[in-house]
Amino acid sequence: QVQLVESGGGLVQPGGSLRLSCAATRSIFSIDAMGWYRQTPGKERELVADITSAGSINYGGSVKGRFTVSGDGAKNTVSLQMDSVKPEDTAVYYCYAKKGLTSTSWIIWGKGILVTVSS
Repeated sequence: QVQLVESGGGLVQPGGSLRLSCAATRSIFSIDAMGWYRQTPGKERELVADITSAGSINYGGSVKGRFTVSGDGAKNTVSLQMDSVKPEDTAVYYCYAKKGLTSTSWIIWGKGILVTVSS
């Protein structure tokens, strides 16, 4: 069964940068979008950023201008460059890949990776 594996998380100081990466363990066909959500205890999972196979990009409001998502459809990878991070960016970040844009046919989630922003 194909899995998504995240890497690059850890501790970063406020104002610093971190890069998250996500790769599939084997090829996934017919992906329409890949991206990142994040979640903190007691809160719902929220969209960070995603990118479609056509190259359209969407960001959650709180990260616009600070985070940059990029992807390689041929390699089934997606990355998230996090700049000017803030303590409120502390969360578990989940990578995903899905089929379907207006309605989701299937979705695969990574196990999540912790990002902690603290001095």
